Amino acid sequence: MFFYQQQIQNKRKKRRFLMAFLLILGFIVWQKDWVVYLYQQAKGGLDVAFNTRPLKEVLQDKSVPDSLKKRILYIQEVRKYAIDSLNLQDNPNVYQTLYDQQGKPLVHLLTVAERYKMEARMFNFPIVGLFIGNFSYKGFFDSTAAVKEEKYWKSKGYDTEMGQAAAYSTLGWLPEPILSSMLYYSDGKLASLIIHEMTHGTIYVKNNHETSENLANFVGDYGAKRFLKYKHGSDSDIYKKYVQGRVFRDKFIRHLNRGTIKLDSLYRNFKPNYSSKYKDSLKYALIEKIERSKDSIYAQLPNLPKHQLNKNDLPNNAYFVSFKTYNSKKNEFEIMFRDKFKGDFEAFLQYMKSKYNE
Repeated sequence: MFFYQQQIQNKRKKRRFLMAFLLILGFIVWQKDWVVYLYQQAKGGLDVAFNTRPLKEVLQDKSVPDSLKKRILYIQEVRKYAIDSLNLQDNPNVYQTLYDQQGKPLVHLLTVAERYKMEARMFNFPIVGLFIGNFSYKGFFDSTAAVKEEKYWKSKGYDTEMGQAAAYSTLGWLPEPILSSMLYYSDGKLASLIIHEMTHGTIYVKNNHETSENLANFVGDYGAKRFLKYKHGSDSDIYKKYVQGRVFRDKFIRHLNRGTIKLDSLYRNFKPNYSSKYKDSLKYALIEKIERSKDSIYAQLPNLPKHQLNKNDLPNNAYFVSFKTYNSKKNEFEIMFRDKFKGDFEAFLQYMKSKYNE
């Protein structure tokens, strides 16, 4: 009797194992492209993980220029300020190592948008997407794979744009190194970037990439101004230069946000009988107008090189959608911070944590 029961149990185990194997095999066949993509991403992530150097080792390396060591120490100073004075998450995995990009981009970011809608093609990652939600872009370590993916979406009639990641982020789940390219940023830009990325590790807005990025942009800018004022003083050239740059940047953001709204209105008023050629003519005429009107903004900063418009290389919807993802709501957070929280950042941050963190 015992052996008979044992045989039945063994058969059940074999059936469960076979069923699990068939499910995994079925998933691989069904989601072959995603399996290949996730493999490439895992490979790229492991390359980063196994080719970083602890900061202590880098700082003791006599072959590393003192100028770069100062930038590493500066990042550590910004990080400490963000933790101690802004109450952002103290994650021991973040910015404790250095990854040398050897002058090459680490991650390529592909944005895909509808041709006649101000709408991004959202990417939902199988299994992983349950935890991180949807994204309005798709990242690639492999440039060849990125170009291949872009060609695919173009062949389907979508607008696309390829960009580069300024930082390497896993939302704090895995070690996030300082990228060598970051060491060449200006003080203000670097402080803003570090605080922006640390905000993602403190507050994550699932399935609303636009809100997540706009919030991190607001906190990054606010935190950078506070840090520069604390470190250099409000009368310092570094602080004044950053504030002046933000004034220009805010005008630029408002201009492109208005352009995005105009494009959205144009598309909504397209008639069903409009041909693609006619719609494209209206679309790019408006985009050219938006681009040409940047000149009045650029003229306010005489040190900038003159804006050159190339009609054969106008941006498309993917550019505007990408810009919108990072900048369309920042002003909303500024107004909320000023009016609802009366400039109390601690209360503002706590509210955002309670609202978005599960």
